[in-house]
Amino acid sequence: MNPGRFLISVGLFLILLGLLFLLFFRGEGPGRLPFDVVISKGNIRIYIFLGTSVLLSLLLTLLFHILYTLGRK
Repeated sequence: MNPGRFLISVGLFLILLGLLFLLFFRGEGPGRLPFDVVISKGNIRIYIFLGTSVLLSLLLTLLFHILYTLGRK
């Protein structure tokens, strides 16, 4: 695969990901998705990002599949 095409593809993906963060998280950041767990007790907070990690895994799998498909042509 051409390195220029690869960098453009990664750049477009990052722009799309940034727009999704702006639209859906509204400044509160990830951690408010379903299956994300926040445990607070006193001054201690524990964040377990199950929903975020599943979403990120799906997005990265889709990105790598697209890049692999483009690279084979």
